[in-house]
Amino acid sequence: MNPSPSAPETAEAQSFIARVRAALPQLPPSERRLAEFLLDFPGNLSSYAAAEMAKLTGVSNATVTRFIQRLGYEGYEDARRHARAQGDNGSPLFLAAASAQGRPTEDVIATHLRQASENLAVTIGQISAQQLEDIATALIGARQLFFVGYRQNRNFAAYLRWQLLQALEMPSQVIPGAGETLGEYAAQIGAHDVVVIFALRRSVRVVSEFARQARLLGARLICITDHASPAPEADWLLRVQTSAPGPLDNHTALFMLCHLIATATLQQSGQPGRRHMAAIETSHDALDEML
Repeated sequence: MNPSPSAPETAEAQSFIARVRAALPQLPPSERRLAEFLLDFPGNLSSYAAAEMAKLTGVSNATVTRFIQRLGYEGYEDARRHARAQGDNGSPLFLAAASAQGRPTEDVIATHLRQASENLAVTIGQISAQQLEDIATALIGARQLFFVGYRQNRNFAAYLRWQLLQALEMPSQVIPGAGETLGEYAAQIGAHDVVVIFALRRSVRVVSEFARQARLLGARLICITDHASPAPEADWLLRVQTSAPGPLDNHTALFMLCHLIATATLQQSGQPGRRHMAAIETSHDALDEML
């Protein structure tokens, strides 16, 4: 698959929650309050009438109507039907009620295993060997690497950086650090740098602007997100399936993707990568820091 800043959205990316996320940056305050409520509790749309939703969120009936029409629905009932029928992969909270009904543990384990397997198949099925090779080439040839992530995404960014440290010697860091801003790092970015952005639900608005600035400064951009979240333009846009039969996203496919990227990079790094790994092991022995 060739790098593309404008990869087509999947059908899942047109879900109710995806529409809300896409509209969020342009919403006036009252509609934004409604949107943020629905992102936190998406199952509530199909549970309440329009007037009840307005009262629950402290907005007017007219605000609810404008918001629903802004999302592209003919009316509130149209949106309710869509949300109810879809179950919405973009937010597993739709499934929280069903998962809390006391099913036997064996059923829960089997259901989670099936969903994790499906997530892996969907995610890995969208990635070609050529795409992995191109990403590995970019990482190996970078002057420096920046891994960006807020909230849960920071943990994912730190994990991929740690994996790549085994083979790559250039400076790399997870940003921003405590008490730091992205602007302080934008001033350091230039051509031959690679920025890896994790933007799974729910990231923060500044990430998209930082991505835009990084590309303007000449950096190559890898964006890893889910199917329902909006994504900045990137040289490589990788979407992972995070559906789960409960209120928490399943990140099995995400870690598999990180593993594939790290493995492809290690293999392509050749003798320099192996020498770097050997040097790390020598340092471990000298420091006697491993059990």
